Amino acid sequence: MIRVYLVKGDKPVTTVTLETKLDEFKLYLKKMKSYEEAIGLIYWDMRTGAPKKGIGTRSEVVGELSGELFKMQVSEQMGTFLDYFTAADVNEKLDRTMRKIVSECKKEYDRSKKIPPARYQEYVVLTSQSEAAWEEAKHNSDFASFQPYLEKIVAMNLEFIELWGYEGHKYNTLLDMYEPGMTVEKLDQVFGALREKVVPLLAAIQDSPHKPETSFLKQTFEKEQQKKFSLYILKQMGYDFDAGRLDETVHPFATGLNPGDVRITTRYLTDDVNSALFGTIHEGGHALYEQNISTDLIGTPLCTGTSMGIHESQSRFWENMIGRSRPFWSRYYGDLQRNYPGQFDGVEAEAFYRATNEVKPSLIRIEADELTYNLHIMIRYEIEKALFSGAVKVAELPQVWNEKYQEYLGVSPSNNGEGVLQDVHWSGGAFGYFPSYALGNMYAAQFKRTIEQELGDLDELVAAGNLIPIKSWLADKIYQYGKLLTPAEIVQQVTGEELNPEYLVDYLREKYTDIYKL
Repeated sequence: MIRVYLVKGDKPVTTVTLETKLDEFKLYLKKMKSYEEAIGLIYWDMRTGAPKKGIGTRSEVVGELSGELFKMQVSEQMGTFLDYFTAADVNEKLDRTMRKIVSECKKEYDRSKKIPPARYQEYVVLTSQSEAAWEEAKHNSDFASFQPYLEKIVAMNLEFIELWGYEGHKYNTLLDMYEPGMTVEKLDQVFGALREKVVPLLAAIQDSPHKPETSFLKQTFEKEQQKKFSLYILKQMGYDFDAGRLDETVHPFATGLNPGDVRITTRYLTDDVNSALFGTIHEGGHALYEQNISTDLIGTPLCTGTSMGIHESQSRFWENMIGRSRPFWSRYYGDLQRNYPGQFDGVEAEAFYRATNEVKPSLIRIEADELTYNLHIMIRYEIEKALFSGAVKVAELPQVWNEKYQEYLGVSPSNNGEGVLQDVHWSGGAFGYFPSYALGNMYAAQFKRTIEQELGDLDELVAAGNLIPIKSWLADKIYQYGKLLTPAEIVQQVTGEELNPEYLVDYLREKYTDIYKL
């Protein structure tokens, strides 16, 4: 037992054991996580069916709870804990997990301490109300009704950035919240290199005469049948329904309350068999991560994914590199045919595989093909970067959005619902999040290469419907660590090298050269 003596004069007046102090700190953190879980549950309810007339009051409740959580993050008691545990003589006695917990709390404390609690609570209420306003605005393609909310959110983020401080571009501070260590300078370099390779590949695909037939994807598919098949595939992936559930919402998302309660949602389009299926697999990838974090981390700030880039690597890996692969459909196509009797008669598994991988510039990010998806992300990145440098104003977003879609993808939205209003992220203030999707694609391709080296023939496992060993490998190498390791440490530990975008380029080139017979 380690004892710490608080000395007054030359006489010890109080004896405090390190173990006692740790117990007090853990209880404090557990209470904070309880607030987080309650807030998360309310958010889930607000986006999956809460009565519209209750949104205003519910937003106030979220604001109150978030305000209390914020106060705990920046309280004098938290400051005392951090002073104690960051002292060199004490910190060196902590194990790796507790040192990381202290480090994460210190980072959050230093950031949050600069924001007045009342101002933070005001921001939480604003974003809660904004999400409801966005949903209505999207439905009506009415940007003007959403614009005042977004202007306030951007203004408050700029205010916070000034308080937090920044190095280089103001946007760097927001990027670091979702992908620690990421900067505009790094993204400009990585995205520039990726775009340089993707654009010529896209041009070659568009010139290819070997286009897949896709008409059979556009039939009427009953919602209940879509739900049934989505649930079946989630079970095949190893999603634990005793620790989660599947619901319907306007924009698919996953909510990890704790490893024993990780909920996902999807969106059913009756004229598109792919939307709900691949949306469900995508969110299922997020959920597998959260469900398989070590139980030792429950009740701590480490009981979550290490970054949104690593998180997105899992959703994109399962959605595309597994779900859109040829071996996946060689195994599950028969199940799909039986789920939709008569609707795919005469359509071979190979034809369905090629159809689900059609490359076609489109307007909607979440329905974009694997190749052009990265261009959707680059558009959003360029817009956010300009928004926080002052080069673009909120009122100009619809025009800038439409111009960039024409420039990058050669398509133009016919209304703001399928344009600037299509994503939920800005309504919640999640600026800096979008680059995580493209980073996730890069991480996923790099992880895939390592899986193939360590598990053997990945295609053979998938073709046999043997997905659990893949999930188990990912749980062992990535999921269990939660936020204990940084994104860079995860990538280095798993693959033996730093992030290398060439793996994604190689993967895309190989896949689409085959599909389009380039």
